[in-house]
Formats: sequence, C-alpha cells, structure tokens
Amino acid sequence: MAMQTATLFSFCSLGHTSSLQLYPCHKVCRRVGNKSLIMASTSSLQGDPVREWIIGEGGASKITKVSSVGGGCINNASQYQTDVGSFFVKTNRNIGPAMFEAEAVGLDAMHLTNTIRVPKPFKAGPLPGRGSYIIMEYIEFGASRGQAELGRKLAEMHKAGSSEKGFGFPMDNTIGSTPQHNPWTDDWLSFYSEHRLGYQLKLAQQQYRDNDVYSKGQKLLQNMQLLFKNVDISPCLLHGDLWSGNVAADKEGNPVILDPACYYGHNEAEFGMSWCAGFGSSFYNAYFEVIPKQPGFEQRTDLYKLYHYLNHYNMFGSGYRSSCTDILDSYMRLLNI
Repeated sequence: MAMQTATLFSFCSLGHTSSLQLYPCHKVCRRVGNKSLIMASTSSLQGDPVREWIIGEGGASKITKVSSVGGGCINNASQYQTDVGSFFVKTNRNIGPAMFEAEAVGLDAMHLTNTIRVPKPFKAGPLPGRGSYIIMEYIEFGASRGQAELGRKLAEMHKAGSSEKGFGFPMDNTIGSTPQHNPWTDDWLSFYSEHRLGYQLKLAQQQYRDNDVYSKGQKLLQNMQLLFKNVDISPCLLHGDLWSGNVAADKEGNPVILDPACYYGHNEAEFGMSWCAGFGSSFYNAYFEVIPKQPGFEQRTDLYKLYHYLNHYNMFGSGYRSSCTDILDSYMRLLNI
C-alpha cells in the first residue's frame, strides 16, 4: 500500500486504503480528520523499531512530522516526514508480522519485474509487546492517464514475473483477512482446485453449513478441466487482489498497484476481482496486445470471479451468497453436470 494524498477512506474489512472514491464491493469505514504529531529529532526512538529504522537504515537524521492517513479498522497508516523525504508506514497491534512480511515479499517481487510501479518495501517486523509494522516507499498520487497504460503494464509484469517452481509463492499470505495458502504445485488446475476454490468452499461449509454451495462447488472442481481445452498455462506473478481500491496513479499519471496478495498463477486469474475493478475495453485491449487472449477466456472469467465472491461470502456474510450460487448454477448448465 502506498501513501495517499488528501482525504482517505479505509476499507476496514480488507485493511485496504483507497483514494477518493467509494466502491460497493467492500464495507468501508472513514477516519475523520488527520492527526499529526511533530517529532523534534530522534527522541523517543528507544523501543520503536519504525523510528529506529527510519533514523538508522532509512538515512534520516530527524523525523519532522507523523500524520495519520487512513486505516483504523485493521491497519493504521501513517506518513512519516523526514529531512530525506517521506515514508509510508502501516502498523497493526493485533496481528503478528507474518501478514506484513508476506506483503513485503509480494511488493518486492512485483518491484523487481521493473514493469508496473508498486511501492518499494523497506522493512517489516514485530512491534514491541504485540503487533507488527511495514515501512515502504511514499508515493504521491496524481491523476491517471487512462486504463490502457494499466493494462499494458500489468501484462508486462505478468510476462516478466515467471516461476520455475510452478504455481504458488514462497510463503502463505492473506486475501483480505482470509488465509491464502500458496504451496508450490506443478499443475495449475490442482493448485486452483485445492488451494483457492476448494479452500473457500470448505470455509463456507464450516461457517454457514452451506452444503448446497459446497456440493455444487465440488461438482465444478471435478469437471473444471473442461474449461481449459487448448489453453497454455505458465505460472506468472499475479497481484492477486486487483480491484479499484488497489489501483492508483503517481503524480506523473503512471499506474500504481497496491496491497497485493501475490502468487504465481494463471494470468487470467488476475481478473477475478474485475467485478469490482471497473476495467474497460481500453484496459483489456492493451493487455491482450502484450499477452494474447486464449481460447475459452470468456467461459473462464466467472471461474476466477468465484474465488473472490466466495471469499467475500466467507468474510462478509450472506449478501454475497447469491453471486456464488449464480456462478455455480451457470457452470452446472454449461458443463451439463
């Protein structure tokens, strides 16, 4: 997640911070006003790993101001202004360092592709007593130049970010507040069946005793290969949670993507949150100029949306159940199962 300018809204259910638009995909909470704290120099550094890193490895000699810029439901987000520029910091007093460490690994993986801009992570770790933090690059946001550049840059990242280990990621992470398991797997259908759809279906059954969704989902998993005829799938680096609140632009208008749930997967899985992303024809046209569309793309779009609808169902409740059942019923008819 990068630094935001002006008034910010916190997407409390997922811990995301977005700029000036609200989207109906997630519950939101708003922090009214920005609290600022002037820091004279290096006082009160002892026992504060954030300030210690900024004054030490971060290269600053003083912190001049700390401003709250969002958060407040899951994560607190702050801008640390210093004599060498600003840093963006997220903290959480209730969650250990694994979540932020995984975020840092994902951000670093995307940054190393040297394609689309992401905030560069600097440091993640535990807070004294309880909780965790992540320090990253501050990015000043501006107006976007349009979706075509986002589509092109995203495709370039997918092409550049490949894996020889198969599908998965070096560590588990989270999708919103839900665990996302990423063991290295040779076969994409096995990975997506077990560690994406299968996991979410089990959660729905456990939480809601929803045997209807579970049983239909299992039938889909058993016949899913019918949707992948003549499709070449290579593991590519995915942002993993690409919706409108995780897309911005820097002050030059270049696209920036934030708050990843990274893993190496089928490139089409990146569009699973498209129902809450607002991608238009210019986005897809630019993307497919770099990575051509494969046969059956349209039939697989709902398959990848289903993972995120199930996750919303499991996190937020029955309001998302009908979206899950609509997709499942559609596949029951399409695949004649």
